[in-house]
Amino acid sequence: METGAGLRSTDSGGRVSVQFDDDVKACAALLHRADPDRFMAAMAAPVAARAVLFPIYALNVEVARAPWVTQEPMIAEMRLQWWRDALQEISEGPSVRRHEVVTPLSRVLSPHLAAMLDEYVAVRRWDIYRDPFEDDAHFDAYINHSAGTLMVVSAQALGPADEDVVRDFGYAMGVANWFRAIPDLEARGRIPLLDGTPEGVQRLAEKAVERLNRARSNRRSVSGKASAALHAGWQTELVLKQVIKRPERVAAGSLGPGEIRRRLSLMTQAATGRW
Repeated sequence: METGAGLRSTDSGGRVSVQFDDDVKACAALLHRADPDRFMAAMAAPVAARAVLFPIYALNVEVARAPWVTQEPMIAEMRLQWWRDALQEISEGPSVRRHEVVTPLSRVLSPHLAAMLDEYVAVRRWDIYRDPFEDDAHFDAYINHSAGTLMVVSAQALGPADEDVVRDFGYAMGVANWFRAIPDLEARGRIPLLDGTPEGVQRLAEKAVERLNRARSNRRSVSGKASAALHAGWQTELVLKQVIKRPERVAAGSLGPGEIRRRLSLMTQAATGRW
């Protein structure tokens, strides 16, 4: 895949090597600080894939935290709009604003993928306000356009990948991560679930497992190169099964593997390529 100037070069023997410029390194450093799980997942990918994933994941850090850095809704809206404007510049060209995340992002996104990320930013407006989700369709749209779209863009930036398959996987990962975020969301005054009863939580986890299994049954529709993006969901199945077995772990904030299992499971997925 062509990732643009500053990321690839050819040596005297004609071999292509990946170059990490200061912007890509800054994206990696931001990810390491703010989202260590995705940083680990990116580091488990081939070197060439990291140069693509670091800017995309750094965008996710910036967008995810934009609604939370201020108590003023208008300022939060402006922060999200800034990113939508930057993505529009990438999509439409030819000039793109200079920024340590936007600049390398412009080298790894096609116009189509940049435009797709607009919905990913727009849906995060829900995070600004305290209104609950309207219904199941509203919740599903939030997860699909946030976690699902991010997964599709990450995968398709690396190689061919069926969008529906990747969205299924992204939905499952998004729900698993949502469960892990619920204690913090509630502490911030948000209402993260339509049905927070143990039975309601279990049903949502079971639905996410169904989407995960459907994605896996069609894994051949995701190329080997694109599958490196799916490393980010390596804890998804475990978390969802923990929720189904003991839904009270959601409120307790005790989801996820221990540190040793966490690292070993990622290493196994990266080595086998089976997500």
